[in-house]
Amino acid sequence: MGHRLSKIVTRTGDAGTTGLGDGSRVAKDSQRIEAIGEVDELNSTLGLLLSETLSEPCAAVLIDVQHDLFDLGGELSIPGHFALTDAHVLRLDVAIERLNADLSPLKEFILPGGTRAASLAHIARTVCRRAERALVRLAQTEALSEPARKYLNRLSDLLFVLARVQNREAKLGDVLWRRDRDRDA
Repeated sequence: MGHRLSKIVTRTGDAGTTGLGDGSRVAKDSQRIEAIGEVDELNSTLGLLLSETLSEPCAAVLIDVQHDLFDLGGELSIPGHFALTDAHVLRLDVAIERLNADLSPLKEFILPGGTRAASLAHIARTVCRRAERALVRLAQTEALSEPARKYLNRLSDLLFVLARVQNREAKLGDVLWRRDRDRDA
C-alpha cells in the first residue's frame, strides 16, 4: 500500500466520477459503484455487529467475512479481476453447518429480534441481500465471478443462523411469527 492513503481529500470525485482500481473513471451512480457501496455498507454493518459481545466462534467467522468482503470490494473495483473463489463459499457452508448444528429445527417463520446482537445480525442479513441484488444487476451487463454472487447468497444464510445463535446463547428463544395472533387487539 505504501502511501496510497496518505491523501484522503483528492477532489477528483467532485465532478461525480470516481476512480476504479484499474485507473478508469466511472460515474458515482454506476451499477459497479452501487455494488461496491452495498458491499461496503454490509462490511460496516458487520463491524457494528462485531462491537457486540459475541462468542469467539461467531466473532472469528465474522472477522473472516469482513476480510472476504474487503477482497470482494477489490474484485468489484477492478473489472475482470476475481478475488473470491469456491473455497470462500465452502468456508461459509462449513460455518453454517457448524453453527446450525445445535439449533432446534424451525417449525415457524422467525421475526427479526431478540437480543441486540441477533437484531443486528438480521439487519446485516437484509443489507447482505441488498448487496446480492446489486451484484445480480451488475452481472446483467458486466462479467462478475460466480463465487462472488454465491458468497453473498450464502452469507445471508449465515447471518440468519448467527441471529438464532445469539438468541440461543442469551437463553432466549427465536422470535416466532404467530399466524394465529389476535389481529383485532
